[in-house]
Amino acid sequence: MSAPIHVAVLMGGWSSERPVSLITGNGVADALERLGYRVTRIDMDRDVAARLAEAKPDIVFNALHGSPGEDGSVQGMMDLMGIKYTHSGLTTSVIAIDKQLTKSALVPHGIPMPGGVVVDSAALYHADPLPRPYVLKPVNEGSSVGVAIVTDTSNYGNPIRRDAEGPWQQFPQLLAEPFIRGRELTVAVLGDRALCVTELQPKSGFYDFDAKYTDGMTDHVCPAQIPDDVAEAMMGWALQAHRILGCKGASRSDFRWDDTLGVDGVFLLEVNTQPGMTPLSLVPEQARHCGISYEELVDILVKEALA
Repeated sequence: MSAPIHVAVLMGGWSSERPVSLITGNGVADALERLGYRVTRIDMDRDVAARLAEAKPDIVFNALHGSPGEDGSVQGMMDLMGIKYTHSGLTTSVIAIDKQLTKSALVPHGIPMPGGVVVDSAALYHADPLPRPYVLKPVNEGSSVGVAIVTDTSNYGNPIRRDAEGPWQQFPQLLAEPFIRGRELTVAVLGDRALCVTELQPKSGFYDFDAKYTDGMTDHVCPAQIPDDVAEAMMGWALQAHRILGCKGASRSDFRWDDTLGVDGVFLLEVNTQPGMTPLSLVPEQARHCGISYEELVDILVKEALA
């Protein structure tokens, strides 16, 4: 009888998304153990290369979120070490974590994305970069970390005050985009298949980090109650983006939809190459809708990366 496949689950790290990564990683590790894999759990620190060399896994399940697990850094390290890993590789990760690079890659292929401009945060204290309302977000963070919606009635001031709490205090540069009114939707892609569309309905405010990861703060409508042509367009663009960027395993594309404009109101906001796998996460939920259990989903991701 052959030895079970040895999977090191890499989780934690030091990004702002560390708590979510730990939930994802432990959920994945539990599922792998139920499936009969040999599992080593690694809470990533600066000695991660030495710990991986000592563990000698057959494959790494990358359960990290944010930098350095989602931006190509860890992928490059594992490439140098000759270790196979789940999810996207170095080049894809570098492009997809950067919202401006993502636009440069996808918009020429006809995928609709909002226009935007990268601004120095200090310049915001002198003038607005776009007509209000507009959105400010870090260029290379995920999970709606540090997103602010600047409106005529927002309490940030006009222009934004230096003492107003917002991402301009945390990040030297920000991406400014026109605010798209309407609804928040998302599409998971698994392998070469778009699963379905989920609508996210936050109980208050917008779909920020807390709304994503706090139980009861957001209703998920899966599948979304939207016209078939809009759903088909979103699923088609999500799959196209997954292919153009070279994503592997699972990805998740987030959209805004102005429902007064039909398909013309759909805009892709970003592509996540390391989507969450927590109990509240969207990829497991969409997989479940398609008849794929959590264990089957984890198994698919490992086997695709081993192939």
